[in-house]
Amino acid sequence: MDEGMDRTPLGRDFFDRPVLEVAPDLLGRTLVRTTDEGAIELRLTEVEAYAGDVDPGSHAFRGRTARNSVMFGPPGHSYVYFTYGMWHCLNLVCGPEGKASGVLLRAGEIGIGAEMARKRRFSARHDRELAKGPARLATALDVDRALNGVDVVAGAQGPLSVLQGSPPAPDLVRSGPRTGVGGGGSHQPWRFWIDGDPTVSPYRAHAPRRRAT
Repeated sequence: MDEGMDRTPLGRDFFDRPVLEVAPDLLGRTLVRTTDEGAIELRLTEVEAYAGDVDPGSHAFRGRTARNSVMFGPPGHSYVYFTYGMWHCLNLVCGPEGKASGVLLRAGEIGIGAEMARKRRFSARHDRELAKGPARLATALDVDRALNGVDVVAGAQGPLSVLQGSPPAPDLVRSGPRTGVGGGGSHQPWRFWIDGDPTVSPYRAHAPRRRAT
């Protein structure tokens, strides 16, 4: 991880913008997960944007529910959901309060605290695989529903915070279709990643799950 990165915390105004501005701007930022064991720091290398009621791929497309209520703001909070009965995924809420949108954190490079991440991601063959994919990222950082709704701009004393970090050069930022999103949301090029970074997860098109017969 870049030792010369900017350790200034991101403020609420960073997240209080349209999701398609926030998502690519999160690349290269440093996510800090503070635990009782110590801190784990991850440089974000891949994210996906979800735009609420105008986005069929979003959990908030059909309105507010008990599950997605955090997505409606205020911005700068975490949205954690449980999927496939086994995995958690971490998102950061953005946009104006009352209008749901968020950014799924898909992958990153773990620097500080990698030894703690290895204990949770013992199947990873290399450190570049510790947080390569949204479920792996959440597992490596010990993220579950207990962290849903955490204020990530509350300061270093909180369990999650985001630092300015070291954003990539603009010509290294790529975009394309979101991974595993089907239906009306499949065509949106709202996945953003740092070109050539080995921690970025491979693209997978949506494959409908077969029902048992």
